[in-house]
Amino acid sequence: MISAADRGEVWTIVVAAGSGSRFGAQKQFLDLGGESVVGRSVRVASGHGDGVVVVVPPGLVDDFHPTGTSDGVVVSVVAGSSSRSASVREGLRAVPNSATVVIVHDGARPLATDGIYERVLEAIDSGADAVVPVVAVTDTIRHRRNGGIDRSELVGVQTPQAFRASALRSAHQSDADATDDATLVEANGGVVSLVDGDVTNVKITTPPDLEVARLLLDRREETT
Repeated sequence: MISAADRGEVWTIVVAAGSGSRFGAQKQFLDLGGESVVGRSVRVASGHGDGVVVVVPPGLVDDFHPTGTSDGVVVSVVAGSSSRSASVREGLRAVPNSATVVIVHDGARPLATDGIYERVLEAIDSGADAVVPVVAVTDTIRHRRNGGIDRSELVGVQTPQAFRASALRSAHQSDADATDDATLVEANGGVVSLVDGDVTNVKITTPPDLEVARLLLDRREETT
């Protein structure tokens, strides 16, 4: 295990290049508590490393100007591509070779906490190639054809996910696609560790999700 002081450079890729087809709008730019959804994601990410690369839809690179980021943190904005994995690769190209740890976070999860960032980084320090925050599955799960599944064996996957930079770059060399980057690292022979996520770290996919996020944010601010 290495200490946080010996961790090296940490960069975060915030992926926000989606078209918003399921939402009906580009949800990443909608308002959440006085800032955009992705703007909040970038601001929180900036508190946990040396730089942030924001991947936005092509044509909007010059229109996104994050505010409130931590002092001294470099923020770059690049154009995304045709799939999530391809957009992550665009972000990786903008991450300096000096980075030793790369975090990948979905811009549509604006309520990720400092605690989640700290847990994924600590697990990287302990030797994992990839770290995934997870939450328990509370619904009963069923195959469409084959009946029920033991939900105790299942978890819900969240971001931010942290990676040794070398493991993430190697996993993306094949140009493969997956719904998350840990899947690519694991398929490439990497060791994946799981840490506790947070049930309030919701992903905004449909309009009701945004309303839930606003309620959760209001409640969080009331208790601080």
